[in-house]
Amino acid sequence: MIKIGELSKVTGCSVQTIRHYEKEQLIASAERSEGNFRLYDEVAVEQLLFVKHCRSLDLSLPEIRQLLGLSRSPGAQCDDVNRMMDRHIEQVEARIQELTKLNEQLRMLRRSCSNRRTVEQCGILRNLSATPVSSG
Repeated sequence: MIKIGELSKVTGCSVQTIRHYEKEQLIASAERSEGNFRLYDEVAVEQLLFVKHCRSLDLSLPEIRQLLGLSRSPGAQCDDVNRMMDRHIEQVEARIQELTKLNEQLRMLRRSCSNRRTVEQCGILRNLSATPVSSG
């Protein structure tokens, strides 16, 4: 059994994040020592690393909660897991398209001004002050 500070070091998660995940019931509630310190076991370490890995893939807390629920039925088909991952991939692809469009707009804006201009002559500031074109 380890205290929350040690769990933080072992997993690379902040103490605040660990408490949040515990509150959100993504990791099991800690036992308490006689001094009322939170104590965690190896299962908590594994759960926290699972949640951390999911978060690194930008999965939401509800998605992680669903995956944890599904993992409690090891004999079930993994269709629900696959569907969730497919939806997440679609969301990531949509975000990539949005970010690509944003990148193009920023590059176009940057090309509108050279380094030798004054702020008064700045093409970027002029373009930002112009009436925006509808993106719909």
